Amino acid sequence: MKSEIKLALKVTSPVLFGYIALGIAFGLMVAEKGYPFWMTPLMSIFMFTGAGQYVAIGLFAAGTPLAAIIITEAFVSIRHIVYGLSLISKYSDTGKWKPYLIFGLSDETYAICSSINIPDDMNKADVFGFISLFDQSYWVIGTIAGHLLGLLLQNLTDISLQGIDFALTALFAVILTEQIMNSKKFIPPLIGGTCTIAAILLWKTGILPDSSILLAALAAGVALIALLPHPSKKENTGTEK
Repeated sequence: MKSEIKLALKVTSPVLFGYIALGIAFGLMVAEKGYPFWMTPLMSIFMFTGAGQYVAIGLFAAGTPLAAIIITEAFVSIRHIVYGLSLISKYSDTGKWKPYLIFGLSDETYAICSSINIPDDMNKADVFGFISLFDQSYWVIGTIAGHLLGLLLQNLTDISLQGIDFALTALFAVILTEQIMNSKKFIPPLIGGTCTIAAILLWKTGILPDSSILLAALAAGVALIALLPHPSKKENTGTEK
């Protein structure tokens, strides 16, 4: 098992720095919103969805109804359905690890597990399991450290933590930019931006309540993108003449 642990530590080392940094920002945000310390490790251990946790705290603070929070979280995390489907064969025969592998599937964990080549002499279930476990551990450590730091700054100084939740916006901006550069597809992000602006305008005119802005933008964006024409398999492979 030592070899499996070493391999998992090696391939997850880049995730360590990213999760610690983003986790600290999340912990700072929870502290700034005035929520109790126990809420941070509880969410990171039993919820474990970086973007979802950021969104949840913002929705909690805004007094969003529970039903709207659940629907919004479903939209935010819907990509994990595709992740899971593409890992069915890799996660087969993983035994006792399988329930946790399903629960602990994050963007970074998916990227590692979908591309890693595990030597034949290693137990693949243990490798996948430790990858997921280490990634979540990095996140939990980062969020706890961030909340403790937030409490320390609030108690010892007059430093304001207001605006720390912009870390999520910055993260999505970086991810969006990278995806646009790689895919060269501009219509989906254009639709998303247009739906967001439309939802804000509807809120400004009093048609939408403030608790429904995000939900309305997500629902409209997903619906319009689903209606886009998709290229055929021949077009994708370049075999059509």
